[in-house]
Formats: sequence, C-alpha cells, structure tokens
Amino acid sequence: MEIIPAIDLKDGKCVRLYQGDFEQATIYSDDPVAVARQWVAQGATRLHVVDLDGARSGRPVNTDAVLTIVHAVDVPIQLGGGLRTEADIAAALALGVARVILGTVAVQNPSLVERLVSQFGDHIIVGVDAQNGQVAISGWTTLAHFQATDLVKAMTHMGVQRIIYTDIARDGTLTEPNYQTTAALVQPTGPAIIASGGVSHIDHLRRLATIGVEAVIIGRALYTGAVDLPAALAALA
Repeated sequence: MEIIPAIDLKDGKCVRLYQGDFEQATIYSDDPVAVARQWVAQGATRLHVVDLDGARSGRPVNTDAVLTIVHAVDVPIQLGGGLRTEADIAAALALGVARVILGTVAVQNPSLVERLVSQFGDHIIVGVDAQNGQVAISGWTTLAHFQATDLVKAMTHMGVQRIIYTDIARDGTLTEPNYQTTAALVQPTGPAIIASGGVSHIDHLRRLATIGVEAVIIGRALYTGAVDLPAALAALA
C-alpha cells in the first residue's frame, strides 16, 4: 500500500483545511516546493497536489506552483482541483503530472470523463468526495444529489481504473478513516481505491492495508507530526 503525502495549494502556499472549510485553513509553508522535496527526501514515491483555489473557482489557478513542484522532484505527481474541461486536463498532463483527478466534472459531465478515460487511460483518476454518503462538488462547497456508491459504480462502467475516496467529515480532523465505507468500495473487479481523510496514526494505515486499498493520502497528520512518514513507510514495508 502506497502512502501519498498531500500538498494543498491556496494562494500559492501549502495549507490544510478542516473538513474542507476554506475559512478553517492552516498555513504550513509559504514554499510548497520545499515541502515537496521534504516528503520525497523522507521516502515518498508519489505526491498528491490539489489546487484548492482552482477547485473553488472551477479553473486551474496555482499552475505556476504545480509546474515548479513537478520540476523540483523526481516522483510522479497526481493533480486535482479545477480541472473541468478537456483543455484543462491536456494542459495539466502537459505540465508533466502523471495523473489528473476529476471530481466535479464526474457529476456534471460524465460523458467527458468517459471520453478522457478512452484517450488517457489510467492517467485519469476520479475523486469521490462525500459528506454523510452524499457527493460534494465545487471544492466541497456544494452537495450533489448523488450517493458516493452510485458515483463509483457509474465511473466503473466508464472504465475509470482508480478512485480517490474522501470522507469530508474526517478530512483534516485527525480522528480516523471511515473504514466501513472505504471497505465497501473495494471490490475484486472494481477500480483501485485510494483512501483519504482522517488518518492520524500508523495503526490506521495498517488497518487500511488489510481492507485492500491501493494507497492512502495523508495530509494534516504528516504536517503536525502525528504520523512520521519514514516510520509509517517502515511499518508497512
């Protein structure tokens, strides 16, 4: 199981939100590139970068910061936030990111997702972000009339090979992951599941590994020191 450190960009800075609330943002660094290099130096094999401003505005905003991170580290980057059009996705991949994450567009324009998967294959990931089982879009500012499980099924039929599942109520809270819902999404013939939200202890990672998720995204727990990345990697080795 892969551990993927998260780098959330807001106004060009590295921040973490509490339950996706833009009004509850903690700035951890003015230099996202230094943060990216730190996680790679500690053993990260992939980074999860989110353009929070882009997610809220509906278009990429922190492109310069993303490009700088891509050039600064030698591990693959997966990028999400504000990627709503075919041109957005093509431009993101042209920056050198390995994977792009589609969230809002999966709800609002699923036919585009199907077309992009046909064109780019496993470079496309769908992010399913849920509040009490209901999908949230537009930077988690709007609840869609869609259940997370139904969205995963729809994306699976379209050929999506990888899903990031985030429980918004757990995100940034340092409580624990939503094991039950996450486990329900892991199916033998379904897409690979990447878990996100709530990790605050290495034991949480061990339990997620037994569930069968492909990877776990960790944000606040790494920044606060609740989880030590080298120790977590060693524990799962």
